[in-house]
Amino acid sequence: MTGIDKKAARRSPFLAPLAALVLTAAAAAFWQTPARSAEDAVVIPPPAVDEKAAGGTETAIFAGGCFWGVQGVFQHVKGVSKAVSGYTGGSAENAVYETVGTGRTGHAESVEITYDPSKVTYGQLLQVYFSVAHNPTQLNYQGPDQGTQYRSTIFAENDEQKKVAERYIAQLDKAKVFAKPIVTTLETGKTFYPAEDYHQDFLTLNPTYPYIVYNDLSKIENLKSLFPKLYTEKPVLVLASSKS
Repeated sequence: MTGIDKKAARRSPFLAPLAALVLTAAAAAFWQTPARSAEDAVVIPPPAVDEKAAGGTETAIFAGGCFWGVQGVFQHVKGVSKAVSGYTGGSAENAVYETVGTGRTGHAESVEITYDPSKVTYGQLLQVYFSVAHNPTQLNYQGPDQGTQYRSTIFAENDEQKKVAERYIAQLDKAKVFAKPIVTTLETGKTFYPAEDYHQDFLTLNPTYPYIVYNDLSKIENLKSLFPKLYTEKPVLVLASSKS
């Protein structure tokens, strides 16, 4: 079993024995019907407090369930030059998929986003994160994925990011835009470790994979629909940039 097969088996055990059959059926269904997912996007207001626009590049690290879908979303955001799937919250020696999957390493599946704050602000990235990329009201799980490695966490890179995120969470909770309170945590001082190559660009490279069809494809459509000014059709791919 490959690493990808193991991931599919744990996330949805009933799919593993019928992978080939379900893959074919899902692909056919996808091209005939609109994409859907287990979680719907939520329309939310922009943050009242945001970072100051500046030149150059910055990084943001978000965790919100399976990194396949989170990476796929931010690869379609204008101003993002790179979005890498990986692990944050634990040590370097344990930043391996099979080990992180035990839920005992402290890591979360996460995505490190490199962006130009003059084109897309940290607050706008947070708006996409809370609205489209995942459900911030699910504690230590996301859809079919269970465990602390799938927690909703913002890994703030500095005090300004921490302040913007804290105030935005308070703003959204006060506005009651979600049916339940936001459980997203804030962690600081954590190192990001890139995931294995077979996890990079997974959504783009495998659009008919059953897990992607059901859980993630509509996130891209929701990004395009809810944030047309931020959406770009061509994703920025990790493997393509590493080969150039």
